[in-house]
Amino acid sequence: MNDTPLSLTTAFHIGPLPVTLPVVITWGIIVFLAALSFGLTRRLSMRPSWPQAVLEMIVTAIDGQIRATIPGDPARFRDLVGTLLLFVLIANWSSLVPGVEPPTAHLETDAALALVVFVATIFYGIRAQGLGGYLASFARPTWVMIPLNLIEQVTRTFSLMVRLFGNVMSGVFVIGILLSLAGLLAPIPLMALDLLTGAVQAYIFATLALVFIAAAVEDGTPDSKETRP
Repeated sequence: MNDTPLSLTTAFHIGPLPVTLPVVITWGIIVFLAALSFGLTRRLSMRPSWPQAVLEMIVTAIDGQIRATIPGDPARFRDLVGTLLLFVLIANWSSLVPGVEPPTAHLETDAALALVVFVATIFYGIRAQGLGGYLASFARPTWVMIPLNLIEQVTRTFSLMVRLFGNVMSGVFVIGILLSLAGLLAPIPLMALDLLTGAVQAYIFATLALVFIAAAVEDGTPDSKETRP
């Protein structure tokens, strides 16, 4: 494990460009998820096997969470929210592999994920309301709120990054300390707790991303307009 959360280990170089270990692990997670997705979806059947049944259960759960947050067809946001959920989950759980430090324990990875949510919020907001409508939303309920609404866009993205980083890094530190002090078997209960914590943090990250997107598109969805008095 690195000396500080901000230090990075260089794995190799591509020309003059250093490629750090968290980037390599991230690439490995992306390849793993892509291969898993291809393997599970290339032979779908009306009489599903147990892997397909598990996949359908996950998709149904994601769709249910999207419907509960944003009215309408959940397919509009399924790819983004589902990808964020699964990537953060596998990234958090990668700490259970000996010698692997989760990429989400580094600010750079968490900042990149938060930036994806930030850009996606703007994209979906403009697509739902149009550029003029989206910009006008910053003046609600009054134009005096424009600076505060703009600051909110930045601060909530920052909090999304820091929340994920702090929770994952704390778990890595605690398990690392116990391994060095108590040997191999003592941290096993904490590793089980780390599994639960990693799953909860992935759910919170994906849910907050969905809430941010919902706030950006709510004024542009037909359902929200119909429910206004």
